Amino acid sequence: MNLNLFEAIAERPKTRYLMSPGPPNPTPKNKAYDRQLSWQVAQSLWASFRYATQGIGYAFATQRNFRIHVLIGSIALGLGLSLNLEAVKMAVIALTIGLVLALELINTAIESVVDLTAQQTYHDLAKIAKDCAAGAVLVGAIASLIVALSLLIPPLWTRLSSLLG
Repeated sequence: MNLNLFEAIAERPKTRYLMSPGPPNPTPKNKAYDRQLSWQVAQSLWASFRYATQGIGYAFATQRNFRIHVLIGSIALGLGLSLNLEAVKMAVIALTIGLVLALELINTAIESVVDLTAQQTYHDLAKIAKDCAAGAVLVGAIASLIVALSLLIPPLWTRLSSLLG
């Protein structure tokens, strides 16, 4: 019997196994997220922006990797400013940082939806969805690192060479 991955997943027994214990959607202490009406379309543009900033705040408060990406991105932007990089180079760095942060937000959303639908049970498709979303963040982060290093290393090397020699 020659099955591909998708056929194998579809034909496997439908048993589910418990995942490791722990809260699926950790919330920071002393912070409640009231989203009872989150299924409705926002009444105004201002409400849409408020929901978006709540999502960013949730990711920053609960996702360690999001905070790491914000820190590294801030360092890259600060280094670019201190090296007086051209505006286009700074824009490229800022866009790649934005891409990584957006991917991290999408990853958080996918993980939350998967946790909600899998209901704290193990499922092969849930693992695939989470792993692929995390993989997208990794690809974006590596690309961002390559871009930042290619734009920051030459002027940094020049500045260090002039200071030391």
